[in-house]
Amino acid sequence: MSPERVCDYNYVRTTIYAGNVTDKTPRPRRRPRRLSAADERRWTELADLALVISREIQYRGYTDERALSLTPSEGMVMRHLLQSGPVAPNEIAAATGLQRTNLSTTLRGLEQEGLIQRAANPSDGRRVTVSATDRGRSNYALVRHEWAAEVAEAAGHDTRHLDAAVALLSEVKDGLVRARTQDQSPRRRARLP
Repeated sequence: MSPERVCDYNYVRTTIYAGNVTDKTPRPRRRPRRLSAADERRWTELADLALVISREIQYRGYTDERALSLTPSEGMVMRHLLQSGPVAPNEIAAATGLQRTNLSTTLRGLEQEGLIQRAANPSDGRRVTVSATDRGRSNYALVRHEWAAEVAEAAGHDTRHLDAAVALLSEVKDGLVRARTQDQSPRRRARLP
């Protein structure tokens, strides 16, 4: 039977099948640990700096005319494809947190630019896999090179705390991704300031 409609009631997604209700019990949301006021200010400053740095890198653009500028969604998809190899679109959606409709639009744009290709899944010809093309790999390498140059210049090429910063930011990123994939309760998306 196909579902008649999907309802959200008290943050519990409920699907109604011809009068019978089947609901998915949400995973309990972890309560955030209480932070001291000083620690909260420091973590807030880190989050704010990460957002500002991301925007500044995006704003600068690229000096090399061969570099194709990507949207944040396109960048996330390319990053995932280059780390994981050929994957199904549903795996990309799960890994990046993109909704399927947004992912379809993103994949279409990347494909039109020649950065990705779709192919029949070798184990199931009815499905497709997505992979980066040579152009996609070279573009990503080119923009990463420019990011490195810009960020190094902005920091005055001071590498004293670089490894610790990369380790901390990697830990934060991994924790946020892990929390996103485990927490299925609805949240209002934040808009960037």
